[in-house]
Amino acid sequence: MTQQHPSGASAPASSTHDHGHAGHDHGHHHGGAGHMHVHGSTNETRLAWALLVIVLFMGIEIVGGLLSGSLALIADAAHMASDAVALGMSWAALRIGRRPATARLSYGYRRLEVLVAFINGLTLLLVSLGVMIEAVRRFAEPQPVLGPMMMAVAVAGLLSNVVTFLILNGGSRENLNMRSAWLHVLGDMVSSVAAIIAAGVILLTGFSPIDPILSIFVSVLIVRGAWQIVRSAGRILLEATPSDLDLEEVRADLIAQIGEISDVHHLHAWSLTSEQAMVTLHARATPGADPLRIPAAVCARLKERFSIDHATVQVEAEHCTDADGAGQAHEQEHGHAHGHDGHDHGAHDHDGHDHGPTREESATGAPKPPAAQCY
Repeated sequence: MTQQHPSGASAPASSTHDHGHAGHDHGHHHGGAGHMHVHGSTNETRLAWALLVIVLFMGIEIVGGLLSGSLALIADAAHMASDAVALGMSWAALRIGRRPATARLSYGYRRLEVLVAFINGLTLLLVSLGVMIEAVRRFAEPQPVLGPMMMAVAVAGLLSNVVTFLILNGGSRENLNMRSAWLHVLGDMVSSVAAIIAAGVILLTGFSPIDPILSIFVSVLIVRGAWQIVRSAGRILLEATPSDLDLEEVRADLIAQIGEISDVHHLHAWSLTSEQAMVTLHARATPGADPLRIPAAVCARLKERFSIDHATVQVEAEHCTDADGAGQAHEQEHGHAHGHDGHDHGAHDHDGHDHGPTREESATGAPKPPAAQCY
């Protein structure tokens, strides 16, 4: 049996595998790998340039703060340092994510970018919380604000943030890692605008409470975006079904569009990254249907209708040899009975894409039904 893998895909070892299964075939369809590689390189380049701009301006602020004795400049430099760390982590995640898959990491390192996005989102939440606490404290203990110095720092910070924002703005918006880095810079840009407004009000009226008021307003906006990043990354890390995918719709569509199958069950979907969804399923063949034609038809339909490039399909002639809680619940709902033995698939550990022998297979030595994996 021959198994073909696209560049950067899951199986790192030899492309020829002998599973010892009669009729067990893996067919792979390439879709979007080159497109994602181009996006990855572009995102990495943009992050590198954005990081350079942030670090250079941060150095200027530190020197200016030390020479002038301005705490505002030092504080703003510290804030930009948190952005530099976030951008550096994002860049490193994309860089490391280009490494090829290994026997231990059969999907490679791409999910590292999701983990970094999750950490960046949490960092934004913590920074926003700190700003809110400081704003409340300043309401209780008002402090004098140097309007001219505040204006100069805010304008200079806005210029650097605008440059960085324009660099990142052309990156992929679907990539959570890029979105989290973009949100960091956007938060800084909005903060600079708010600081300019606050500095103008202070210079014209002397009303210093405008500073903490606008700080709270900006923090609320940042919290909203950061929470969306954390929630999206958390769903991917928990291997939840992609939010834009309805499993019941997928099941109904496959049965309606592919005449060779009478049922679809054990349907699972999850995401490797925000841009790459994956599906596994069992499909029951209709009487007289060629089971070897079904996997390719299912994979083609999943790609055409749902933009899913990676699917593992197991074809069954009669009874389902495997069962788990989700499958049993689905079959009870739709009135199917297949003689399940309570076998549990467990988590999505597709290292090598081998589901392992079932209890029935171990006891009788009978091979599993035909299956195929496709991209």
